[in-house]
Amino acid sequence: MTQRALDSSGEQTPGPSRPTMIDAGAELDPVHPMEPPPARRPDGLSTAEVAERVARGEVNDVPVRSSRSITEIVRANVFTRFNLIIGVLWVIMLFVAPIQDSLFGFVIVANTGIGIIQEWRAKKTLDSLAVIGEAKPTVRRDGVAAEISTSEIVLGDLVELGPGDKVVVDGTVSEADSLEIDESLLTGEADPVIKRAGDPVMSGSFVVAGGGAFTATKVGREAYAAQLAEEASRFTLVHSELRSGISTILKYVTWMMVPTAIGLIISQLVVKDNNFKESVARTVGGIVPMIPEGLVLLTSVAFAIGVVRLGRKQCLVQELPAIEGLARVDVVCLDKTGTLTEGGMDVTEVRPLNGSDEAYVTQVLRTFGSSDPRPNASLQAIIDAYPAAGGDTLPGAGGGALPPVGGDAHPPAGGDAESWTVTDAMPFSSARKYSGAAFTEADGTDSVWLLGAPDVLLSESDATLTEIEQLNEQGLRVLLLARAEGSLDAPGAAAGAAPTALVVLEQRLRPDAGDTLAYFADQNVATKVISGDNAVSVGAVAGKLGLAGAENTLDARRLPTDPDEMATAMEENAVFGRVTPQQKRDMVAALQSRGHTVAMTGDGVNDVLALKDADIGVSMGSGSEATRAVAQIVLLNNSFATLPSVVAEGRRVIGNITRVATLFLTKTVYSVLLAILVVCFQVEYPFLPRHLTLLSTLTIGVPAFFLALAPNKERAQPHFVRRVMRYAIPSGVIAAAATFATYLVARHYYSGEGALEAETSAATLTLFLVSMWVLAIIARPYTWWRVGLVAAMGLGFLIVLVVPWLQDFFALKLVGAPMPWTAVGIAVAAAALLEFTWRWVGRRFGM
Repeated sequence: MTQRALDSSGEQTPGPSRPTMIDAGAELDPVHPMEPPPARRPDGLSTAEVAERVARGEVNDVPVRSSRSITEIVRANVFTRFNLIIGVLWVIMLFVAPIQDSLFGFVIVANTGIGIIQEWRAKKTLDSLAVIGEAKPTVRRDGVAAEISTSEIVLGDLVELGPGDKVVVDGTVSEADSLEIDESLLTGEADPVIKRAGDPVMSGSFVVAGGGAFTATKVGREAYAAQLAEEASRFTLVHSELRSGISTILKYVTWMMVPTAIGLIISQLVVKDNNFKESVARTVGGIVPMIPEGLVLLTSVAFAIGVVRLGRKQCLVQELPAIEGLARVDVVCLDKTGTLTEGGMDVTEVRPLNGSDEAYVTQVLRTFGSSDPRPNASLQAIIDAYPAAGGDTLPGAGGGALPPVGGDAHPPAGGDAESWTVTDAMPFSSARKYSGAAFTEADGTDSVWLLGAPDVLLSESDATLTEIEQLNEQGLRVLLLARAEGSLDAPGAAAGAAPTALVVLEQRLRPDAGDTLAYFADQNVATKVISGDNAVSVGAVAGKLGLAGAENTLDARRLPTDPDEMATAMEENAVFGRVTPQQKRDMVAALQSRGHTVAMTGDGVNDVLALKDADIGVSMGSGSEATRAVAQIVLLNNSFATLPSVVAEGRRVIGNITRVATLFLTKTVYSVLLAILVVCFQVEYPFLPRHLTLLSTLTIGVPAFFLALAPNKERAQPHFVRRVMRYAIPSGVIAAAATFATYLVARHYYSGEGALEAETSAATLTLFLVSMWVLAIIARPYTWWRVGLVAAMGLGFLIVLVVPWLQDFFALKLVGAPMPWTAVGIAVAAAALLEFTWRWVGRRFGM
């Protein structure tokens, strides 16, 4: 597993795997001690002790699920309010009418089954991806460190910690090497807390600097914080505009449906003296189409299929509405390292400053590389360029635990390379922007060194900054090696540090980053690069990748603190450097205050707060456990190029659901209006359930399923309910008016036995043609398959009209020529009115 470590310029980048903690029995440094119990540092539990605890049930067995259980999926899809209503009506129809009038019940069973199967498929995908993306903590047992599953931790286990690691169970610190833990996800306090031996740690917090180990004191359900973390990371259907909008629509539909249905029942059973069974059948035929039951189901299916599609691309969607959220995003904030650039770097040049000896600088860098058991990307590049060859170690290491230093490539000016030792070390902090180490050189001289951001370690008037600026403009990363006075932990250790050398690093650009940035630009999504690195250097990298506005860079240290002024600066600039973790959070809030929907990508612990506050948090799969815990989307393949697929999937879901919702709600509107007109005119309800089942299947059910899964690149628009109802209400009114007009004309035209069936057939023809025109409008823009879909639905209805046994089955038979052609004429007039209305609404309110 790749360990994430903070880069010396503020970025979170992949580093090598974390080595085993320093051996036991070592003498501790008084300044930055590894703080074990007084006797020996523990080697962890033995295999026998682990077995005993497992037998006693002292295991971290809190079930972490990425999705709903099968029982919950079945319950959520079957036991719905509308399924209950339709189920009762279905049972009634099975007793009082032929089977063809009960077809609507079988359709609901089929639709519910499809919903269950699709969500079950999504669950399987999510569960498998969650296992792939699960971070495995390093636990020391029998003196050997090994990665295990979180659920395998037992009470008393010694769990090792490094930068970016999440504390997975409650415990007590046993070892601390400048250990800083962020508990903001638990306490809301953003400042990291320095931990020493004996201090408590809680699950849900994470390491931002340093390292150490803790002993598990509460595992499983005993750890309250662990339960909170489990609940927070569980796959949930959280708030989304689409789901809340549909719920709002269904609430209003229920309010309309209840009184209308009561009036229809009274009208058909009491006022009209008809055959009881036929009255019941026509009453049910009026109630059933009022219910847009398929809309909820289709939304769930569309989301579930989206999850499966993205899962195949190694994208873990931890919350379904995240697909929708990213589709609504209009600003994407990118972390540079790991997003635009690959994690690794190469040392291209070392420039000694102020007459420093090159061989001496080389030895300092070689020794500096041995000071950190968890080197970040910058330090790893230095280690690769100047590999250690000697055997010296950090005092207290017990020999051999840390990488040895020395070598014969460039013997130091001060003496034998192998006699240099590291006496103290200070890990990198995103707040400091530098790391440090203290050495005892070959001649016995003590020296203190700092390595980090030049514009932090140097004064603004230093002439060296001009040279550094020129390198940054080429997209190179520059670190400053400076010799400090005093001890590492002295206040203001960087003040007055003597510049000794510039270390020039070249970053590796991701080959697919340029295309991804171009995609966002094409989709009118603003891209902001937010980095802890030098702004000019970041701008140069972004410029190489073709980012629009890459020349508009801003050093975050000059960023205004006023939220409104900060929002203006965010909108006017595209690249920001020297950004602190808290500033990233403030930047997200500033953009949100201007009405922007913000996505934040990141992979390091310095990104967690911003990821948490952004509308959509996107983490890399190899990022720290903390970032994966708070992100809604995890790119398990670590490829920024996957994001366009997520955006496209979200736009497909939202755009298509908005389209098909108009179909469903048009049916609801015309069904309610027809029922009201029937009650007001005191006539028989024109349709049996079989007629509306046929119409719903051909004009809504089948086409909606295909349209909901079709490609759609339209940018998601807000105000879902308003947009849908603007079209559904006039469409439903026109359809109801045209259908009822045909029905009234037919009532005056036909008389005698079989008149009601002929009237129903004429009204059904008009309603079908008007509904088909609504479908034809919604299917635009036309492609070959969309035209084929509409044509196939029309052909299906034509077959019903001409095949004798289908005529009998659906009780549809056009009688004579004048009335059917009248029905067609009324439908044509209604279609023309629909075209005019849709275009007027589009011009008046926007599509």
